[in-house]
Amino acid sequence: MPETYGEPGRYENLLIDRVGTDGRVARVTLNRPEKLNALSQELLYEFWDALHELEADDSVRAIIVKGSGRAFCAGYDITTPRGEGADGQIRSHKQLDSKGRRMLMGVRTSMQQITDIHMYFWNMAKVTIAQVHGFAIAGGCELAMMADLVVAADDAQLGHPGLRGMGTSRTGVIWPLVIGMRKAKELYLTGDPVTGTEAEDMGMINYAWPGDEMEDRTIALADRITNMTADNLAILKLNMNRFYENMGIYSSVRSSTDLDAAGQFTEHSYTWQDTMKEGGFRAAVAWRDKPYGDYSASPRE
Repeated sequence: MPETYGEPGRYENLLIDRVGTDGRVARVTLNRPEKLNALSQELLYEFWDALHELEADDSVRAIIVKGSGRAFCAGYDITTPRGEGADGQIRSHKQLDSKGRRMLMGVRTSMQQITDIHMYFWNMAKVTIAQVHGFAIAGGCELAMMADLVVAADDAQLGHPGLRGMGTSRTGVIWPLVIGMRKAKELYLTGDPVTGTEAEDMGMINYAWPGDEMEDRTIALADRITNMTADNLAILKLNMNRFYENMGIYSSVRSSTDLDAAGQFTEHSYTWQDTMKEGGFRAAVAWRDKPYGDYSASPRE
């Protein structure tokens, strides 16, 4: 049944309910279906707030994160004007100098603040499961990769088209830890998507299931995991995370965020920015993806 955290109606971009045996699994639904759940600044900070409240609730043993409507998440809401929350950046941080020029360290600081939200999701003391359907691309793929477990519809699309001209992937940098080097490089250098089935085959996700079975099978997986208490699961998660953190996940994600900021200043990125400024978002996406012949249905990054 639905569960309210904090004052009623505080979340405009999220839905929260409880599922599983005795409601021991919390489910957070990204709820901007008209935007394919694109990550606005407001959604990200509501997500951050909700995770903190759920982490403090001992009756919650695991958290499922899913999207409403046709997609899990189609990325950051880059249709927001630059400097006002676009590209996963913080609106309040000054990014322009006195002549109105963008500054690398301003962009970098803003991006690191968003990375803090992703890394909290990675490290919180609850088991987390990303339930993917439709698109999980760009920032949406980055978010899913920070969950402990990822399940997807067999026809879901996971990838990072933003690599084709808008910097690099931040938390998607964990791909080398979960898939082989050759395939990780291929996905980075092309920005190509893979289906849920392909993602399972290469170890990017845990399971790919038929779309009409996703709800029941995801809850069943969460229910199986949550036979143990929340505190015991937290210790087991921390133990596993420490292995990967000692392999460099924190330093790699931070470094990747720095390079994402630097990537905004390449020749290719400037062409993307100019095309978007002159022709709008759809024109920029058409310029970016025409040579690859994909992502034609994706309205967000």
